[in-house]
Amino acid sequence: MENKLSMEDKSAHGSESENGQKTVHSSGSKDGCPAENGLFTRNFTLVVIGQIISLFGNAAIRFALPLYLLNQTGSSALYGTVMACAFIPTILLTPVGGLIADRVNKRNIMVILDFSTAGLILLFACLMNSLDLMVLLTLTLMILYGIAGAYQPAVQASIPLLVGQEHFVQANAVVNVISSFASLLGPVLGGILYSVYGLRPILAVCIVSFVVSAVMEIFIRMPHCKQEQEGKVLQIVRRDFARSIQFIRRDKPVIGKGVLVTCGINLFLSAMIVVGLPYLITEVLPFTTDEANRLYGYAQGALAAGGIVGGIGAGVLAQRLQIRKTGNLLVLGAVCVFPMAAALLWQNHGMVSYLIIATVCFLIMVISTVFTVQIMSFVQTETPEQLLGKVMALIMTVAMCAQPFGSAMYGFLFELCAGYEAAVVLFAGGISLMIAVRTRKVFAGL
Repeated sequence: MENKLSMEDKSAHGSESENGQKTVHSSGSKDGCPAENGLFTRNFTLVVIGQIISLFGNAAIRFALPLYLLNQTGSSALYGTVMACAFIPTILLTPVGGLIADRVNKRNIMVILDFSTAGLILLFACLMNSLDLMVLLTLTLMILYGIAGAYQPAVQASIPLLVGQEHFVQANAVVNVISSFASLLGPVLGGILYSVYGLRPILAVCIVSFVVSAVMEIFIRMPHCKQEQEGKVLQIVRRDFARSIQFIRRDKPVIGKGVLVTCGINLFLSAMIVVGLPYLITEVLPFTTDEANRLYGYAQGALAAGGIVGGIGAGVLAQRLQIRKTGNLLVLGAVCVFPMAAALLWQNHGMVSYLIIATVCFLIMVISTVFTVQIMSFVQTETPEQLLGKVMALIMTVAMCAQPFGSAMYGFLFELCAGYEAAVVLFAGGISLMIAVRTRKVFAGL
């Protein structure tokens, strides 16, 4: 039955949460808030459509703005610096988004952030010819990435409120497929519009996209469990963070161990793919510059396609996937790295090496997507609703923190081992395999 209650429901009642904090429930499910029956319910469908529109707009604008800066300045160093600065707010604001998601109706968060993104892009369009481009574009990208970091915890935490527990895996698979489609087609569409019409039409399209997404999200009926706010803001933030960390470390230590495993894989495997893929294709394999750039684009498409296939596969096989066997996926992903190292030993056969590398990246992305869907579904099942946003945000933040360190490490290693790049890839595969094998017990006991 469709849930008719909202955060203003006058029939709300109180209950005690695990930590003794009084929680006012406007409905009831896994912690008092019922989800609708089925997967593609009216409200979840509206969330999905809103995600499609906003993620495509986000992917297009985050592709076009840095490219515009690069074209205007011609400086790769400036380009890299701006992108590094833009990533910082994502790490900082993701946990903040989790805190807010647990205390504010998640629908309202989505609506406000989509409208804010539209307003930000409009402001950039009005100021781009009157202010210093580098400063304006850096600030705009930082805010865009920060909004994205605050937005995703609300989406992830809303899934248990909109679908039944038996559909968590399929719902997470749908969200991951949408994200992968956006990563694949957003830059493609943005690149076409940019090359033909320039930046301003992209800005206009993205503004319209975010406004349409926000208006659509207004009609979502999102169950919300109001929590009493005791104390000042900083006290609430400190208490909420402490509770989420306690939950991960003590109440459900398997989640904490899973987070550490994910950090290790991000540090040694994911970062190698992020840094190694462009470097190996454009600098190591024997292609001309134009060929290398084109082939790198295809390889990026293979990564996005792997995310799509992995998301669809996780949804289709949802009833057969078992969380206790998730560790085997990590082992399989680590093993896939070794053919990539072998391909680098055949550099004279450039296209053969390229096809092996692209295929390996595709398979690793399929495996990592299935792994992510299973882990997210498990966390959503095991975490109380009043902690879900904070816990999801904490997991995403810790996992993201490993990526910059890994990228810096592999940038140094590939430069240090010039001519012996296969050794760097073997290092990544060996360490990742050790982590995967030693941590299978973490999941096998579930």
